[in-house]
Amino acid sequence: MSTSRLDVDEESVGRDLVALVLTVVELLRQLMERQAVRRVDEGDLTDDQVERIGLTLMMLERRMRELCDAHGLRMEDLNLDLGPLGTLLPNS
Repeated sequence: MSTSRLDVDEESVGRDLVALVLTVVELLRQLMERQAVRRVDEGDLTDDQVERIGLTLMMLERRMRELCDAHGLRMEDLNLDLGPLGTLLPNS
């Protein structure tokens, strides 16, 4: 009986895990952004709320880029290819 052992590079596994987590966070960030734009278009928000949402979304995007840089990733690395379905994240 032969047992095969999977050799994994600890650094690459860690990087892949970070990429997966950041992908989920980026997906949620984009969904929140679309929801905010919809609410702004519908006129549901005060000027102050629009300003706060805009600043928050800008800070989130900047932080995502910082996290990608810190882990040697590009934002494009977070866009999973789903085969015939296309990519997970829309091309911005």
